[in-house]
Amino acid sequence: MVRVVTERELLDHIALDLSAVEDVERGFAELDKGNATVPPIMMIPVPHLDAEVDIKAAYIKGLPMLAVKVASGFFRNPEKGLPSQSGQMVVIDAETGFLQGVLLDNGYLTQVRTGAAGAVAAKYLAPKDCANAGVVGAGAQARFQMRALALIRDIRTIRSFSLDSDDVRDAYTRDMERELGVKVITAASVEEVVRESSIVVTTTPSRRPFLKAAWLHPGLHITSMGADAEEKQELEGAVAGAVNILACDLKAQSTRLGELRSALRDGAITAETPIFELGAFVNGKHPGRTDEQQVTMCDLTGVGVQDTMISLRAYAIAQEKGLGVEIG
Repeated sequence: MVRVVTERELLDHIALDLSAVEDVERGFAELDKGNATVPPIMMIPVPHLDAEVDIKAAYIKGLPMLAVKVASGFFRNPEKGLPSQSGQMVVIDAETGFLQGVLLDNGYLTQVRTGAAGAVAAKYLAPKDCANAGVVGAGAQARFQMRALALIRDIRTIRSFSLDSDDVRDAYTRDMERELGVKVITAASVEEVVRESSIVVTTTPSRRPFLKAAWLHPGLHITSMGADAEEKQELEGAVAGAVNILACDLKAQSTRLGELRSALRDGAITAETPIFELGAFVNGKHPGRTDEQQVTMCDLTGVGVQDTMISLRAYAIAQEKGLGVEIG
C-alpha cells in the first residue's frame, strides 16, 4: 500500500519546531560520520522561464526508508499569481525499494527543512546575542529562516530588505511581527541590514552579488541559502575570505553550486582554506563560535539528508494520525 498525503494535511500536522530542527541536525551528523549516501543534485534548467527543476535524495544507513524530492523553482510565477516554488517527496523502503508514500507538499517540507538547517547553522555559529537579526528577501524562506532562528535565539528586531513589491514587504512585516512578537524594520539597503544586525540571512534567487565584504563587522554571522545553482550568487566572493569560521552544509556541493564556488573563482579562498560542514559542529569535531567577536559564515545549498529526514518525519506522523489515503 502507498500512502498519499495532501499538502493541506502536511500544513496542518508538520511544523517547523525544535523536533524538526533536531531531525535535520541528526541528518547532518550522520552525513559527517560517513553514514549517508548523497548523489549529486540533478538540476533541469528551463531558462526561458527563469526556472529550474531539482531532484535531491539521500540514503542514511540504519533508517528504514529513504526519500527522493522533486522541487521546482519557477521565478516568474508570481507574475501569474502563482507561488514560485513547488514540489513533492516520495518515500521508498530502504530494504525492498518499494514505494511507501507520496507527500504532495507543494514545496512546504522543503521550506521546513531549509529553515531547520538555518537553525542548525545559527545554533553553532551565531552569537548568543542575536537580538538584532537581518534578512534579505521577503518570500517564504525569509519567513521560515526567522521562525527557525526564533526557536534558538531571542530575537527582538528584524531588519528586512527586499526588492519585492510594497504589498509583499508590508505582508512580511505584518506577519512576522504577529507571529514572532518582534519589531520588523524595513531597511533602506542591504548595507543597513548587515551593519545593524548580529545575524543576517540571505534568501534570494539573485544572479548578482549584493552583500559586500566591506560591511562585515565583529560578531556578525551570515547564513546564505539562495545560491544553489552555478549561476546564482548573493555574496561577494571576498566575504568568504574575510570570516573567521567558514562553514557549509556539504563542501562538495557548495564549492560547485553555492557561494563557495564564486569565492574560489575570485581567489578569496583556496582549496586549502578550512571549510567545516555542519555535521562537524554537531559531532563535536569543531567547537563552532568560541568568541562573540568572531565573524562567521555558512553556505547552505540544500542536501538530500535534509529531505530524507523531514520526509521520514512527515511519513511517520501521517501513519500515526492516519493522514492521507492508501492506494494499491
